[in-house]
Amino acid sequence: MSDTRAQITTPEAPAGRLGALATAPEAAFPDAPATPEAPAAPGPARQQQRTSTVLTPLGLLTVLLGAALPMIDFFIVNVALPTIDHDLHAGPAMLEMVVAGYGVAYAMLLVVGGRLGDMIGRRRMFLWGLAAFGLTSLACGLAPDAWTLVAARVAQGAAAALLLPQVLATIQAATTGKRRAKAVSLYGGTAGVSSAVGQVLGGLLVSVDLAGTGWRAVFLVNVPIAAAAWLLAARTVPETRSPHPARVDGPGTALLATTLITLLLPLTEGRAAGWPLWSWVLLAVFPFAATAFVLVERRAERLGRTPLVPPSLLRIPSVNSGLLMLVPFTLGFGGFMFVVAVALQNGLHFGPFAAGLSLVPLCAAFFLASLAGPRLVLRFGRRVVVAGSLIQGTGLALLALTVHDGWPGISVAALAPSMAVLGFGQGMVMPVVMRIVLSELPMTQAGVGGGVMVTTQQSGLALGVATLGTLFLSLLPSVGIRDALLAALLTQLAIVAGTTLLTLRLPRTVR
Repeated sequence: MSDTRAQITTPEAPAGRLGALATAPEAAFPDAPATPEAPAAPGPARQQQRTSTVLTPLGLLTVLLGAALPMIDFFIVNVALPTIDHDLHAGPAMLEMVVAGYGVAYAMLLVVGGRLGDMIGRRRMFLWGLAAFGLTSLACGLAPDAWTLVAARVAQGAAAALLLPQVLATIQAATTGKRRAKAVSLYGGTAGVSSAVGQVLGGLLVSVDLAGTGWRAVFLVNVPIAAAAWLLAARTVPETRSPHPARVDGPGTALLATTLITLLLPLTEGRAAGWPLWSWVLLAVFPFAATAFVLVERRAERLGRTPLVPPSLLRIPSVNSGLLMLVPFTLGFGGFMFVVAVALQNGLHFGPFAAGLSLVPLCAAFFLASLAGPRLVLRFGRRVVVAGSLIQGTGLALLALTVHDGWPGISVAALAPSMAVLGFGQGMVMPVVMRIVLSELPMTQAGVGGGVMVTTQQSGLALGVATLGTLFLSLLPSVGIRDALLAALLTQLAIVAGTTLLTLRLPRTVR
């Protein structure tokens, strides 16, 4: 069992070695990195140090469980929305806030969460995040009205932002070589599978109606899981941190929050509120906030400070090309999950369990593809992502044909083939792209790099709900559910075509 008091400190790289670290991170950072000042411990002492600072299989399982919780909760409410609407008289605008409020708070604070982990210890922040996530989940489950639920969901998103960045940073700092590649692939698989599992689990919990809790069970179930993960993490996850952590970038944090809010809030709530003046004002502010954020971050790095999102990080080819592809992929993914959950229940009149069951083939295929990814990418490089993107597009086209020809008599079994093809393609894309983003990341930027990637992922998911969800809901009154769903699917198919072209910018080989 690992000594939970042991810590890894990541040596800061001199500027002249940055290129070498970016191209050969595994050679630069052995399994048990030591601080520059500390000589290597001799004999058994050195072996004990190496053992105490390596992420064990149980430790990896624990951090992946912690990562799954916030990912599942972004989607778990989708199939519960009709029941929440009925019980709390929420209305369309409040229902979108239940989903998007969590996503906006989550995305807004992720980079800060990564920076805090670098400063005070990633294991410590992981434990705090788990505790906060359990408490805010309890608050969601006990919410007496819609506004309280929205507030609790925002707080839950903030807790998730403390928790999730520590997972990738711990993997980066406490694993190397093939173990790191496998761990990152498993993280990517967890991200995708959790998204589908969230809706399956949500449908099951609402249908079972445990002790009369109904939709509340989708939040209350997190409490014992978070408690179990906390106990495991306290014993199995090694402490890691940067020896020279940067302070939180206050101006950058405020401008990033302003940028995300001015984009996501009006896109999410504008349609339901009738596009009032405030929604247009916020959209008009967005480009100015985004430009100010970029300028402030560039100036901070030029002056030798550590910005929230270092521009030099985005100049690393694998980071730049990977993040550029991650945005449209997660946008389509997040929008698809929201739209399908609503369409299956309101259009095909599936119950929550049947709606969740419809996604089981997608979930299983995604998981199988993510397991095969590490071996495939070593042999075929970025061609794995190209093939996955094409398979994903094929699955969307098959699903659109199924909806067009079979509506409204489509069964769960009829949806299975297209869902399986779609999930397999997505499972070949998402874990590999995440691995590409992290492949050349200097260890000194493990926390902020992981935070930037997950912020991009969560912003894309929230933007997908805001854009594809708004398109679908706005078309409902005029064309009906089937045609509104087809419009959303064909829009996502166009997005997939764009991401397929973006795969050509990825590195040919993947470490």
